[in-house]
Amino acid sequence: MPSIPSIFRSSAVDSVQDASRRLDQFAEKYQQFFPRVFAYVYGRVHNVHQAEDLVSAVFERAFLKFDSLRNDEAFSTWLFTIARNLVTSEARKRGRESIVDPDILKSIVASNVSVENEVLVREEVQAVVDCLKTFPQREQDIVALKFDAELSNRQIANIMSLSEANVRVILFRTLRKLREMIKSERPAE
Repeated sequence: MPSIPSIFRSSAVDSVQDASRRLDQFAEKYQQFFPRVFAYVYGRVHNVHQAEDLVSAVFERAFLKFDSLRNDEAFSTWLFTIARNLVTSEARKRGRESIVDPDILKSIVASNVSVENEVLVREEVQAVVDCLKTFPQREQDIVALKFDAELSNRQIANIMSLSEANVRVILFRTLRKLREMIKSERPAE
């Protein structure tokens, strides 16, 4: 049996090692960003199963195009751009259905909290979600990227194609409007 020339053997081994190294790098990125991507997507779709499916699609697309990323520092911006585009696409497909998953709300509330307090927390969370739904899509996206995905204003600016100052102003005004809406809906005590 003829032996394989050394030039072919070393390149095959190198390519396997390169592939293994890339897989390890992506696995690290997955571990690092999964919680934030899931929080962002769940904050937009309010359904655990749908969020899991979308996050899976986000990381699948990111993995397939991982080699095309030129700058490792841009990974989070790139990843959340993929997530935002998928969520937007899914929203167009499904319309405006939104159901808050009670299992997730239970995990947010401490287990030693009374039933009455749990109901109050649910109502407050639902009130915030309902108010946010009335805002323009751009404002909803910025709030979700800031608080669900925990991104910096600079990262949000890159994802949304805005200036950092513009993101800061939009976020400030949106939160102020949200506070005013929630305050006006509460009965006077």
